[in-house]
Amino acid sequence: MIHYNLKCENNHAFSSWFDSLEAFDKLEKANMLSCPSCGSDEIKRAIMSPQVSPSRTKQAVSLTKPASEIEKKISDARKKIEAESEDVGKNFASEARAMHEGDSPIRSIYGEAKIKDAKSLIDDGIPVIPLPWTKRQTN
Repeated sequence: MIHYNLKCENNHAFSSWFDSLEAFDKLEKANMLSCPSCGSDEIKRAIMSPQVSPSRTKQAVSLTKPASEIEKKISDARKKIEAESEDVGKNFASEARAMHEGDSPIRSIYGEAKIKDAKSLIDDGIPVIPLPWTKRQTN
């Protein structure tokens, strides 16, 4: 994997990861890269400086601690929802519908739903909201 700083024709700077230089070149030639700010497909690599440091001075980057205030707030919200709600997993849509129809006790739940099932719940007046995180993965 290789990380590039990129810039569009409107001078918007952003960065992205690619499998290789060849992968970047292939996507660039096919106009499959676009600026997240303006949508321009005129993307070029920006000047980058390498990050080189002796191994004895490297500082570990924690992937478990929130990197920003908004990430901390999302993490806190997740902990609260997981502590106070029932995880119904892939049965979310059917359980939400059963609660709405009175076939299951009303309670706070969370889980997974396919887009079409979530849209069907909303179309039927059943209140649902997407959560700003994905299911936790473990190795």
